[in-house]
Amino acid sequence: MSAEINKKNIRITLTLLCLLITGGTMAQQNDSYAYSREFIWGISKNTNSGLIAGAAIKFSRILEKDHFQTFGLEIVNVKHPKELRRVSRTSGNTFILGKTNYLFSVRPQYGREWVVFKKAPQQGVQVNAIFAGGPTLGIVMPYYVQYAESNTRTVTIPYSNSPGFEPTRIIGSGPFLKGFGESDLAIGANIKASLAFEFGTFKNDVTGFEAGFQLEAFTSPVEIVPVSNPRSIFPSAFIMLFYGSRK
Repeated sequence: MSAEINKKNIRITLTLLCLLITGGTMAQQNDSYAYSREFIWGISKNTNSGLIAGAAIKFSRILEKDHFQTFGLEIVNVKHPKELRRVSRTSGNTFILGKTNYLFSVRPQYGREWVVFKKAPQQGVQVNAIFAGGPTLGIVMPYYVQYAESNTRTVTIPYSNSPGFEPTRIIGSGPFLKGFGESDLAIGANIKASLAFEFGTFKNDVTGFEAGFQLEAFTSPVEIVPVSNPRSIFPSAFIMLFYGSRK
């Protein structure tokens, strides 16, 4: 009987040792996946943009376990929902009917990021919750078009909604940055709330996407398409594909 009890105790002891060793190994693996700094860049799309809205960079630094402070910069092209792309009958080129200005938003952002779900090394998905905001510098740039002034003369002029301007004479959009030197500035602010899903398989690489909602407001209305009332508040849903590194 005593021998059986000793064998049973030995088995229990060995089982506990195995569990402790396994738990210690997993803890070391999880600790080995910890990081204190991260740098990412990405391209974004939102409900106020075309196929690609713009680009962003972000630097994160740890404050405490699973809690980071972030410093970011976004540059996006904001479009109005009333924009209509048309094709010129004479040239086949496209232009945006009624558009008088581009709006480019430059958004420096400060925020906080929390790890909601931490993935195991080289597998799984990490989910982070992000809240950020900051000032917005809006660049309001005139939209230029190529305009058939006569049957033999074509000029590049800003789009106009004046009575003498005939949209049927437009033969295409002008050079993209043609009106940059004539830009006006609009001052505003922005905030966003989002979730980031990270799929990187290596400790020092970051790959994934961020999705959420953003609200941007300017101190005065910004005219993009004057056939509609100018807006000063631009809410949007967005998604950003990102890549980066951490250590």
